[in-house]
Amino acid sequence: MRFTRGFWQMGGVLLLLMVVLAATAGSARAEASGQKFIVSVDNISNFTHKFQTVFNTPSNRHEPGPLLPNQSYVATVYGDPGDRLSFATMLVQTNDWFFAPDEMGIPLYDASGHPMNGDVTDYVKLWDGGTEADEPFGVGPNQAPRQSGPNTGPADPDSTVRQVSLAGAPVGDLIRVRITSHDSGRFTLRIRNVSGQTMYASPLAPGVAVVHNSPAPLFIAGQPDFGLGLEAIAEDGSPAGLAAALHMITGINTPLAPVAWVVHPTVDALFTPGTAASAGLEVLAEDGNPAVLVAELPFANKGAQAIGRGASGPGPIFAPDGNYSFEITAAPGDHLSLATMFVQSNDWFFSIRNLPLFDSSGNPRSGDVTGYAVIYDAGTEKDQEPGFGSFQAPRQPGPNTGPVQHGVIAMATHPAAASPGLMIHITVTPVP
Repeated sequence: MRFTRGFWQMGGVLLLLMVVLAATAGSARAEASGQKFIVSVDNISNFTHKFQTVFNTPSNRHEPGPLLPNQSYVATVYGDPGDRLSFATMLVQTNDWFFAPDEMGIPLYDASGHPMNGDVTDYVKLWDGGTEADEPFGVGPNQAPRQSGPNTGPADPDSTVRQVSLAGAPVGDLIRVRITSHDSGRFTLRIRNVSGQTMYASPLAPGVAVVHNSPAPLFIAGQPDFGLGLEAIAEDGSPAGLAAALHMITGINTPLAPVAWVVHPTVDALFTPGTAASAGLEVLAEDGNPAVLVAELPFANKGAQAIGRGASGPGPIFAPDGNYSFEITAAPGDHLSLATMFVQSNDWFFSIRNLPLFDSSGNPRSGDVTGYAVIYDAGTEKDQEPGFGSFQAPRQPGPNTGPVQHGVIAMATHPAAASPGLMIHITVTPVP
């Protein structure tokens, strides 16, 4: 993370005091007879990798394809001090050889916290994936340009990933890699095929890049392939499998802000997608304060939960053990809607909308309802890369700052918002 718990708590003291008032108002609602439920919201955003991307389109082309000599793949990645970059791209005229840094990756910042800039080819090595028996360079019938289909060829008798070389051709004569830093943790990765001036001229293939702060995201030298998709890159130049596997462990570890909730008989009590956000939803989505939104709602059965489990006062919750829990009362026909800010964004929020609390027979709902959660973009502030933007709550100079966007509420479409269930867990439990 690029901030401390103390930063958020001190910077948001006034806002969180407002949250407490909203929570108190909610708890003082009229207590109609009905079924009680405990709603539990857990922060489970405990990703081990921070960012990943696929590079597959040469910079002078408009469609994915192999990287021929004198062409480049260009990709954008994001990282903080302490983060490192790894990637893998196939040397196509081989059975299962690929270029990659070692397990530690390429540092994105130096020891003083200055971003990396320039040629980083010295970090790159040529590796044998250990998944297919080697044939002579450029002539093997089981190498990609000549094989009958993907994933063909006999197994390698040595199943370990290991460093290899081509006689008379250092890595820098085959591939050149540069990193250029920009603002807000953004870097450009450029991979250039320079093999055309050697006897080992070969295309390179699409690959995957990943930003991490723990070692060995792709392989460990001297051990067999992890079985997560590197084999498909090394043998066939296909990055889809590895990208899918990394997706499950790659993302922004975001705090969750206090929760606004409402129990209601009608639909869309909190907001309606496709319309402009209310003033209260804007404050929740941009700054994590649900008080204004709760006050706006024309329902008695509403409130906010600002104090996490085990906390002595209001504040955000962090993975792996952060939890907000609160009690609601409902009758058949009632729905639950709730919202909590995706803190590492400009104006995103998690929400469950219009969740029926009883089935058609009047039985109370019980169990995991995370599958109903969606990450929405409030459309009130221009988006920056999640986790890195200078106008996102952990880094902005103050509440309600950042370029205004006059948009409407919609599902967030950024890849970081694709799997809310990897970041939040929500249950509803009826109380006897």
